Amino acid sequence: MNNEILIEVQTIVYMVASVLFILGIKRLGSPRTARVGNVLSMSAMGIAILATLLTPGMDYKWMLLAAVVGSGVGLTLALKVEMTAMPQMVALLNGFGGLASAFVGVGDYWHVTQSVDPGLDYRLTIGLAVAIGTVTFTGSMIAFAKLQELLSGKPFVFPGRTIVSGLLAVALVGAVAWLTTESNPIALAVLLGAGLLLGIFLVLPIGGADMPVVVALLNSYSGMAAAATGFVLNNTLLIVAGALVGTSGLILTQIMCKAMNRSLANVMFGAFGGGSATEEAVEGEMGTMREMSVEDVAVQLGYARQVIFVPGYGMAMAQAQVALRDLADSLEARGVTVKYAIHPVAGRMPGHMNVLLAEANVPYEKLYELEQINGEFPETDVAVVIGANDVVNPDARDNPGSPISGMPILEVDKAQTVVVLKRGRGRGFAGIENPLFFKPNTGMLFGDAKQSLSKLAQAMQEV
Repeated sequence: MNNEILIEVQTIVYMVASVLFILGIKRLGSPRTARVGNVLSMSAMGIAILATLLTPGMDYKWMLLAAVVGSGVGLTLALKVEMTAMPQMVALLNGFGGLASAFVGVGDYWHVTQSVDPGLDYRLTIGLAVAIGTVTFTGSMIAFAKLQELLSGKPFVFPGRTIVSGLLAVALVGAVAWLTTESNPIALAVLLGAGLLLGIFLVLPIGGADMPVVVALLNSYSGMAAAATGFVLNNTLLIVAGALVGTSGLILTQIMCKAMNRSLANVMFGAFGGGSATEEAVEGEMGTMREMSVEDVAVQLGYARQVIFVPGYGMAMAQAQVALRDLADSLEARGVTVKYAIHPVAGRMPGHMNVLLAEANVPYEKLYELEQINGEFPETDVAVVIGANDVVNPDARDNPGSPISGMPILEVDKAQTVVVLKRGRGRGFAGIENPLFFKPNTGMLFGDAKQSLSKLAQAMQEV
């Protein structure tokens, strides 16, 4: 088979893969069709890899080595990484995607410019691929370190940080412009340095509470870097796939900002979330937390007509989703109506709670979004908050001076009784006080969420 026929076949296969990518991402928009969407997207990637092997002059030994190493790493991560660590995993994948784009840009630059002048458009796409890729890589690594608690979730702020970031951004744009005028290794070196540093200085000042937005934005960056790399390599499929990831990431970022009532600029430069989840609440100023026993909570649940569970990151950390489902099953066996209220930013990435509850085989139809469930809290006997904090903070609704004022919340405080499961008396990831914990209709059940839920399920048998 000659090279022309190989290229024609490759083009057709790339078109098929592009269509599958589009259909796959479309179906990822709903939990009911997400499994099919995953299959379609994986099939598209598999077809794309096979089609790439048809490229004339391909060095198959390096492709085979990359496939073996990549598959080994991917399989290991898939088997070992817990669902609770998915936000960190997504951050890593975003970072590696950006790094791959930067590597392709640098490698192609050295390969092509050694023999010919590739032209302005080629140098511009090289510059964009390297710029976006490096910013994505280091920004994602900082996000990973914060999510993994290798770095503090507090914003890292210092005098003049905005000026430093601005200067790095100017250097980055200037290096791209310089590279478009001539093939200059110094311009490429400046571009690499400015991009790597800018990614660090952009994410360091962002607090842990804003990580869902950051993860979505970095996902978009990785897609844009891939699209730029597609132009470098003249690969239509890479352009399509990168554009899909880039635009979907931007849409998701906007959804997350809306869910937090924050602008993207405020998230990136507002240095929000300066407290610590381990800092204890000052009970003297806001009242006293009313502690409840497992037996007291079991009685409340056993005689309820409707119970709404509100999961948060504390549930993820305790890996309590299965214990929660078991408790819900025992309640439903007694005729209690059980529902789950899901806030868009409950957790460390978009959809975090949905994924964890799906892992525990909680039926999707029992999961309700904020707009669907808020009207039911006044008619609910018991609302059980499992490790959530900021997304149920009534100050967002009632206190114009609160840092989260205007943020849509789950209005659990309107339920007849609120039970909050927490490890201790600390504040949430945003580091601000929650008056819900001091309200007269709120009881606190302290301890590990998984153990508390298991004890509740046992105590229910004696009610």
